[in-house]
Amino acid sequence: MKDRLPTDWKKGLKDALDSPGFAELEAYVARERSEHTVYPSEEDLFSAFRLTPYEDVKVLLLGQDPYHGPGQAHGLAFSVQPGVKPPPSLVNIFKELQSDVGAPKPKDGSLIPWAKQGVLLLNAVLTVRQAEPNAHEGQGWEAFTDAVIRKVSDKPEPVVFLLWGSYAQKKEALIDTKKHVILKAPHPSPLSAKKGFFGSQPFSKINAALEKAGRGPIDWQLPA
Repeated sequence: MKDRLPTDWKKGLKDALDSPGFAELEAYVARERSEHTVYPSEEDLFSAFRLTPYEDVKVLLLGQDPYHGPGQAHGLAFSVQPGVKPPPSLVNIFKELQSDVGAPKPKDGSLIPWAKQGVLLLNAVLTVRQAEPNAHEGQGWEAFTDAVIRKVSDKPEPVVFLLWGSYAQKKEALIDTKKHVILKAPHPSPLSAKKGFFGSQPFSKINAALEKAGRGPIDWQLPA
């Protein structure tokens, strides 16, 4: 499993990857794949790291768990595979995108263009059993992704951390808040989007913070 991680990330996360906990996680995921349908595929497991090299990270958007429906998850938080209809949380993200920066409704739910510009779309748990949300919670992924968050926090230049919902906001403890910018809002899911996610203007706020740090903005517009 770890062999699929790009070299730059593998080097930076060596301690986490060499830990007994990660070896146990690898065995667990292999067992799950042999007994159940697990998303995303092995090929897509570390897509976020492949599309966003460590050196390029400008923004970290933290999700919780991969989508658990067929053809959805492909290793990027909140994103679905190209050509796939956006799930409800992503529909709400696109509504906020339109109201915040005027971007037109995208043609599908793929966030690959964001990842290629330095937006690390990281889930706290990287695998899930089909039709069973949070099935792989507490099996070891959290220790690995916490190490990823710490490693991004170690970057010398400012990064914008986007934490939506209480689960993501607990990870603030892992981040150097003196060096980096943290933006918080309720989760974009239909259950909580009206409690402050809508109107939170994350995309324009991220670009303002990046420009202030001299890092250049993200082009948030997706293919329409």
